[in-house]
Amino acid sequence: MQLNTNFAKLQTSYLFRDVAQKTAAFRVENPFADIISLGIGDVTRPLPPAVIAALRSAADDMSDARTFQGYPPAFGYDFLLEAIREKDFHSRGVELDADEIFVNDGAKSDTANIGDLFGTDNIVAVCDPVYPVYVDANVMFGRGGELIGNHWTHFVYLTGTPENGFLPNPPTEHADIVCLCFPNNPTGASIDRTGLARFVGWANEHNSIILYDAAYEAYITDDKPHSIYEIPGAKTCAIEFRSFSKTAGFTGVRCGYTVVPKALVRGGQSLNAMWARRQSTKFNGVSYVTQKAATAVYSPEGAAQCRETIAYYLNNARVIFDGLTSAGLACWGAKNSPYVWFRAPSGMTSWELFDTMLRQAQVVGTPGSGFGPAGEGFFRLTAFNTAEKTIEAITRLKSLF
Repeated sequence: MQLNTNFAKLQTSYLFRDVAQKTAAFRVENPFADIISLGIGDVTRPLPPAVIAALRSAADDMSDARTFQGYPPAFGYDFLLEAIREKDFHSRGVELDADEIFVNDGAKSDTANIGDLFGTDNIVAVCDPVYPVYVDANVMFGRGGELIGNHWTHFVYLTGTPENGFLPNPPTEHADIVCLCFPNNPTGASIDRTGLARFVGWANEHNSIILYDAAYEAYITDDKPHSIYEIPGAKTCAIEFRSFSKTAGFTGVRCGYTVVPKALVRGGQSLNAMWARRQSTKFNGVSYVTQKAATAVYSPEGAAQCRETIAYYLNNARVIFDGLTSAGLACWGAKNSPYVWFRAPSGMTSWELFDTMLRQAQVVGTPGSGFGPAGEGFFRLTAFNTAEKTIEAITRLKSLF
């Protein structure tokens, strides 16, 4: 028997598991510590009332033989696909067919699984810092090469720095696949139409494909594109991923979707058809109850309730940003994003800062080095805790810094 040896190239555990294990060990040593987590991007607000009502109604449907639902359609129920098509795209001037949308159990799954469509010899470009799933999943597929120091030899790194506002330009060397996430996780940077158009133009010119993670688009409050398909030419070069997790609190419900345009063709092959074949083979769809809940997000009541929740988290982000800035730290994000990215003080490494914050302030965040080589010396905090705990956490950190 031969195993996939690429797994042996990875670190033994995932970034957020490391954070959880270190926090758990501290709890054992300090059982009475009042730890506040601004680390993992899990939400704390309850599901919107409209979603709860939809869940209850769908559960009732499942209790009656006349309305019971078995296996869901492979790519999504028409009622959810039409709501997505109308509210997320048509309302912004983007025309999509329903069969270009694929409902999933959360964007994380598809951002990793999309690699099934591509050969192992493709060169992948990633922003740095970057959400670690893009890197780890491609290493698992065999596209990483070897880890030399803290760089994978087969990746092209698009480095984000304070000088470029954590908005790198398209690659200057060959890349077949480019992974983008805007608003960005972890830096909170958001890209404007001109910047995104540069990537679209580059991808079409080089016959490359953009994998565009728009999981945080609902947090955009100014005139930035919510979808890459708002940029002319994107349908021939881009796949987009969306999530209900941070929009409507679905981290525990699990639902999102992926858009693969039929105009996206490489080597005479339709990536839409390939993804449909992949999903119908490897995925059994998302439950009726979950899709009914997701559809409620698009109702007038559900949309208004989601906006209230997003405003709540954005206010938390502003509290974090203003508090750390007043303590003399250089910060990014908060606007258009539920994340705040800041430079570690006094030349500390990211993990040194993690340990200091945990032990001296009982506040948990995420070390920037876990997001890639360029993340060293930076740190990420999330706005997803309660308003009260967010204020308390920043009060503690201001006294620490």
